[in-house]
Amino acid sequence: MTDTTYNKIIIAIDGFSSSGKSTMARSLAAKIGYRYIDSGAMYRAVTLYAMRHGMISEEGIADARTLISALPQISVDFKVMPDGSQHTLLCGEDVETAIRKLDVSSNVSQVAAIPEIRHALVAMQQAMGKEKGIVMDGRDIGTTVFPDAELKIFVDASAQTRAQRRFTEMLAKGAEVNFEDILANVVHRDHIDQTREESPLRCADDALHLDNSTLTPEEQDNWLMERFKATIAHTSVK
Repeated sequence: MTDTTYNKIIIAIDGFSSSGKSTMARSLAAKIGYRYIDSGAMYRAVTLYAMRHGMISEEGIADARTLISALPQISVDFKVMPDGSQHTLLCGEDVETAIRKLDVSSNVSQVAAIPEIRHALVAMQQAMGKEKGIVMDGRDIGTTVFPDAELKIFVDASAQTRAQRRFTEMLAKGAEVNFEDILANVVHRDHIDQTREESPLRCADDALHLDNSTLTPEEQDNWLMERFKATIAHTSVK
């Protein structure tokens, strides 16, 4: 499918941690020639910055004010690798591996709950989508970042299923992880994401809901492609 025949749209995919939304968003973007934006990676990058600069302790965020004041100096961008994968850059450094570790996962929700950080990253995300033709996934893409997105998807699965997916993925990467620790992290992040005051995780009223607990990656991709085609059919001008 090419973009030259159709008007470009914005596709917003929201959902819980480890629900598979990033995988399906990345796959769709590659197939339709859109740019993929992992908004969660942006929050992870800021979290990594805070951790590296001693702004987060075992008790939580120790210095939110300093982190907020550092935002103008924190740049987050993406780089497409030769194999087609996308890596996250923090101030020009490739931090894709570092931001996926459990210590970052354990702190990212509390960093993402800080209003000033959300405002700064939302502005970056909206700038990335100015020309449309993007697939962006996260927690508040369809509700806050792009409330007028032409296609909104909300992805869900049980906490057990999502924890197992992350556990399997991290084992495959050679990480030493404990399933119970990962499950506890998933449940904890769900609570923070859904109860924070600033842009809490919720399904947009006009979003299509997908519980992918029992779907294969291929079934999930086919489901999403059909929704994309249906949306294009109603919004495109040939």
